Amino acid sequence: MDSLLIESSAIDVPQSLIDRLLQVRQYTEALAAPLSEADAQLQSMPDVSPAKWHLAHTTWFFETFILCPYGDNYCPFNKAFNYLFNSYYNGIGEQYPRYQRGLISRPSLAEIMAYRRVVDQALQQLLLALEPTVRSKVSAVVELGMQHEQQHQELLLTDIKHNFFQNPLHPGYRNQAPGTLQYSDTPLEWLPFSDCLYRLGHTGDDFSFDNERPPHNVYIHDFTLASRLVTNLEYQQFIEEGGYRCPEYWLADGWQWLQTEQQGHPLYWVCRDHQWFEYTLYGLLPLSPYQPVLHVNYYEASAYANWLGVRLPTEFEWEYAAGQCYGPAYRQPPPAFVPPVICHPVTEQNSAFPLAHLFNQAWQWTCSSYGPYPGFTPFGGAAGEYNGKFMSNQQVLRGSSCITPVGHARLSYRNFFYAHQSWQFTGIRLAR
Repeated sequence: MDSLLIESSAIDVPQSLIDRLLQVRQYTEALAAPLSEADAQLQSMPDVSPAKWHLAHTTWFFETFILCPYGDNYCPFNKAFNYLFNSYYNGIGEQYPRYQRGLISRPSLAEIMAYRRVVDQALQQLLLALEPTVRSKVSAVVELGMQHEQQHQELLLTDIKHNFFQNPLHPGYRNQAPGTLQYSDTPLEWLPFSDCLYRLGHTGDDFSFDNERPPHNVYIHDFTLASRLVTNLEYQQFIEEGGYRCPEYWLADGWQWLQTEQQGHPLYWVCRDHQWFEYTLYGLLPLSPYQPVLHVNYYEASAYANWLGVRLPTEFEWEYAAGQCYGPAYRQPPPAFVPPVICHPVTEQNSAFPLAHLFNQAWQWTCSSYGPYPGFTPFGGAAGEYNGKFMSNQQVLRGSSCITPVGHARLSYRNFFYAHQSWQFTGIRLAR
């Protein structure tokens, strides 16, 4: 396999890498632990994958990209898994249709967990036996595999939430108290930023995805950015003043989506006896007025901004402003242990930064379409299909959400989704 463009100086020694690998793998299994076999089988829509599939696919990734090419005499756990659990890698082979993943009742959840154990053991043996000549190359692919699994940890929770929401009983995925959910009524301020030539994108030798590179200069004009995310109460005012009934606020595609879906409020809002509730992974809770609004798609975010006579930021403005708070090379440090599972935003306590909610609350839509940076070079080999081929008809989101794994977020991270999608933990930050 070709180089993944990660400098060797950024790669951990094998034991340190093994420790981090096992921590990531254990966290995925902790997320799946509350699920029954039936829970793990659900697929509520084509965008959602069953929990069983996530558990198997992330394991298939390590087996396919590391154990098969680099493991001496490694025998795949089940050759049929290459078809069942390949997501979209055409260079690897054909894939089982995405929209039918919920029909894969076999292998069982127990067999998939056994698959994970076999692959984890083989990965440890391989990493401990690495020859110095291939250590950097293999370790780079392991790093990519860990980052890939962290992405699926977030997808796992968003998919569980959508699956469980279809049940009229609105069951909770977890029963423990979600922590502090009460947000204060914090006034929105408009923070000015002066025009400048800004060095955008990932710098340094530590890991980044190929779509974050190469760093390059962009000219940013004067702009102001909202000090926090839009709240449920503010968005409720948009609803009550007819925001979903006025085409002048909506993009043409957004208005078409609205007529087709007959949507009148954010996904997971439920009205009972003239009172709003919000479905969460802890079950149905009263809508918290000052909590950031969640699960709005790009069309809804754009319409809300138009209603106020403002706009959404560009991804360049977002990164520049966030960099003024956190520093241009900011990334969250990985946890020292398997972190607790957080399923809903919790109050930011005494933020020292003028911009609140940049990370750990909701992904923030930007008005930037997802495309390559100048000089973009995809990962080498079959992993080159990871990001580049999706650079069409999608919007960039920045920051991170409450369910983004600890240590996964960084300033240059570029998330991306289609404009109609709202099952992810997405919110709104305004600019003008």
